Formats: sequence, structure tokens, C-alpha cells
Amino acid sequence: MLIALLYAGPLRSFYDKRELVRSEHVRVALLRSQHDALTQKLKSARKAKAIERAARRLFYIKPGERLYIVTGIDAWRHNQARAGR
Repeated sequence: MLIALLYAGPLRSFYDKRELVRSEHVRVALLRSQHDALTQKLKSARKAKAIERAARRLFYIKPGERLYIVTGIDAWRHNQARAGR
């Protein structure tokens, strides 16, 4: 009985550490997949079209272009939906 009690603590610690290692392996796998996704995103962001799309979202325009900001689209859609009933 004394021997079993002496082994109980180290065995519990062993199983706890083993579970911790398993969960860390899962975490590492998740981080690797996120890293791969971010690497792909970085590669695609370097392409000219991706840069242009990002600039357009920030309302950048090319030289010689005019910027038009259309407002009231939601109200127009609402009116169109009511007229279609």
C-alpha cells in the first residue's frame, strides 16, 4: 500500500504532463496552419492587382480619374423593395 501511494504522485504528474504535451501539439499544428495561411496572404498581397484592390478600398484613385461617392443607396434599395411589392 505504501508503494502505491509513493507512485501515485509521480504517475499523476506524468499523465498530466502527457496531456499537456498533446494539447501543445494541437496548438502547434493550429499555429502552423495559420502561419501557412498568412504566408499565402502575404504572397498574394504582393501582386499588383491585390495592391490596387486594397488601395481602391481606401478610396485611392489613379492620376486622371475622378472619385465619386454615391450616398443613399440603402434608402434607394428600400424604396425599390417597397415599389416591387
